[in-house]
Amino acid sequence: MHEEKLSADIENIVKKWEGKKGSLIMILHDIQNLYGYVPRATSLQLSNYLDVPLARIYEVITFYHFFKLEPPGKHLIQVCMGTACYLKGASDLLHEMRDILGVREGTTTKDGLFRLEVVRCLGCCGLAPVVKVDSKIYSKVRKDQVADILSEYEQEKAVK
Repeated sequence: MHEEKLSADIENIVKKWEGKKGSLIMILHDIQNLYGYVPRATSLQLSNYLDVPLARIYEVITFYHFFKLEPPGKHLIQVCMGTACYLKGASDLLHEMRDILGVREGTTTKDGLFRLEVVRCLGCCGLAPVVKVDSKIYSKVRKDQVADILSEYEQEKAVK
């Protein structure tokens, strides 16, 4: 990320929230909306702009699960672990995803193509177990289907 653009972006966001109570969380939301995560360099600059200790900024970032400290993957994979999905084998799907992608939940693949996350419920209990990739829901997923689901998105990378 280019340092000058980063500085200009942070400065504009800070000015937007200047003088407003509780602005740190709103500033962090704006940063994440802009970049998809909160880059380390922005936290350092934010500390200087707001005259807030860096530890305080990280305290907020790590307290709220919404904030991410690493770039998101191009495709967000969510494995539902709600009761219905769990009972229908979602943990097997998660293990298969981990094995194929080589990542654990809450992390992004080295090529930046996938981010794997566990969610508590996607509201599709009658379709359990459910996996969501970006906005597409895959229902009644079996372990032997995981590789095919992922390959749909890997092929997209090969075409480009």
